[in-house]
Amino acid sequence: MFLNKSSNAQGRIDSLIGAGTKIEGNVTFSGGLRVDGEVKGNVRATGEQLSTLVVSEQACIEGEISVAHVVINGAVIGPVFSSEFLELQSHARVTGDVQYNTIEIHLGAVVQGRLVHQGALTMGKAKELKLASSN
Repeated sequence: MFLNKSSNAQGRIDSLIGAGTKIEGNVTFSGGLRVDGEVKGNVRATGEQLSTLVVSEQACIEGEISVAHVVINGAVIGPVFSSEFLELQSHARVTGDVQYNTIEIHLGAVVQGRLVHQGALTMGKAKELKLASSN
């Protein structure tokens, strides 16, 4: 199967954007989508079922991602909105803000942007981390 181990992500991939393929324009899908190529445009899931996006190590997406389950192991330039589960694997490179419900970050993944838990958005503000003071 196309999906790496991730019990939280749905295991069905219906569509593939293959290596060497370049798409300019927005992509909408339902079910599962794996990207091995390049997309310059927004990637959004439609429909009522929870959808899954897998961005492989050699893939690059330049645009906004809005999908329930997202697994990233390649490059994303733009904001990521994951309403259910986000997995950033070891080769993930995200340049943009990330909003998530549940997140798993592997050693080596890089995010150049803010990580915002969706629970913080519903309370009206992001939580600030405070440094522990020394006595």
